[in-house]
This record gives sequence, structure tokens and C-alpha cells, in this order.
Amino acid sequence: MNAAASKAWIVAASIGAVEALKDQGICRWNYTMRSLHQHAKNNLRSASQAKNYVKFQLLAKAKQEEMVAEKSSSKGLAWLVS
Repeated sequence: MNAAASKAWIVAASIGAVEALKDQGICRWNYTMRSLHQHAKNNLRSASQAKNYVKFQLLAKAKQEEMVAEKSSSKGLAWLVS
């Protein structure tokens, strides 16, 4: 078998495989995958945004706990002074 015939068989097999996948409905998944990707891109946060949001939440929680601790300690001191 010469090189040209070998290449022709490879091309024919490739085309046959693509047509078989089309018949099985693989191409219908293209719209679904594209739609899911577009939805995720538009509606989900990126990893860096999510990381920044978590950092912000942790800092806010720590600040809130600090303020509560300051209030409780100042009440204790006020009780001691009066």
C-alpha cells in the first residue's frame, strides 16, 4: 500500500467517524455546552472575585467580633468604676 492510499484511508475513516458521531447526536450537545458555558460566564463569579468576597466576609466578621469584645470590656470597666 502506497502513502497516498494510506492517507486516503485515514481521511475516509476520519470522515466516517465524524458522520457516525453526528448520527449519534453528539452535535446536538454543541448548543447545550455553549449555552451552559455562556450562563456560567455571565452568572457565576470568577475564582478571584469569590476569593476576594470570602476575604471581605472574614474581615467584616473579625471587625464585628472586635467591636463586640470592646463593648463587653467597656461595660465591665464601667461596672467596676461605679
